[in-house]
Amino acid sequence: MPELPPQKLFRQNTSIRKKQISFPDYVGRCNHEQKCGYNYTPKMYFDENPIAKERLREELVPRSKPRISLPPEPSFIEPEIMRQSLKLYHTNKLFQFLSFHFGQEATEELMLRYHVGISKHWPGATVFWQVDISGRVRTGKVMLYNPENGRRIKEPHNYITWVHSLLKKENFNLRQCLFGEHLLSSDQQRPVVLVENEKSALISSFYLPQYLWIASGGKNGAFNRDAMSVLRNRRLLLFPNRGATDYWSSKMEMIRSLGIKVSLFDFMERNATKEERDAGYDIADFLLREETKEAILNRLITLNPTLKMLVETFDLQLVNVEKAPLSATVQRTRKVLFKR
Repeated sequence: MPELPPQKLFRQNTSIRKKQISFPDYVGRCNHEQKCGYNYTPKMYFDENPIAKERLREELVPRSKPRISLPPEPSFIEPEIMRQSLKLYHTNKLFQFLSFHFGQEATEELMLRYHVGISKHWPGATVFWQVDISGRVRTGKVMLYNPENGRRIKEPHNYITWVHSLLKKENFNLRQCLFGEHLLSSDQQRPVVLVENEKSALISSFYLPQYLWIASGGKNGAFNRDAMSVLRNRRLLLFPNRGATDYWSSKMEMIRSLGIKVSLFDFMERNATKEERDAGYDIADFLLREETKEAILNRLITLNPTLKMLVETFDLQLVNVEKAPLSATVQRTRKVLFKR
């Protein structure tokens, strides 16, 4: 530190870039400079104290605003991979179950329309492809079903995985979309009904084709602004499973803010019996109670397998089969839906 001249008054340079800077007492110029010649400038101080200079630089230089990091763009899967899965449906266990109720031709048309494929990961597994409104393949959910009752197989473990995981895609940024979303671009008139499960969307669209059925992919599903924005200016009916009503209700304000006319039908909470709740019933289970002509014929073939040979040989068809009256549950469901 330089030696100070005794009993002198100093003028310190304390204004730099309109900031008030405090220096030690020995920095400055003596008022009687013409007599003692003392002048220890701030430059001299900084030259001898580089750390102080760097600290001052950080205080004076305006800090840049933090960059707003945008979410990464979603990754996609090659469309050809999806197309290769849309065949050989007779090996698919879900197709076998639905064919019993709807017939093979109607079931194949249904699965093609919704981009439902097959997977070799587990023999007979199903792939529910998520294709967005622009036709891009986001991913596919792979699940295994029981061909007898149409329920997911969960023993000895839960048979569910994702196509992008099976393909071992590196740095894959999954951003899910609604199942059946690709149908929105070509069908802008029908009101939309959102259910939880992909299988429920398929079955409901067969029984109630007046509506466009799509699925969230689970209780929590794609309930965010990005995913729901594709429904802007559409009429939307939420059809949650039992136990999801409160959560889905909490999302209605957000959905309305996107310009979507939304309402909720708590059918499962109000109508399912204890046994049906314990069994995990959803809207598809109620609709399947409505027996189709194909289901009647298949039940007869089950009782008498030789009937199948006769039907195939002579191209027989059931005629004058009176359609069973709609169950009270299905009638009530249709009545509520048709009012919307």
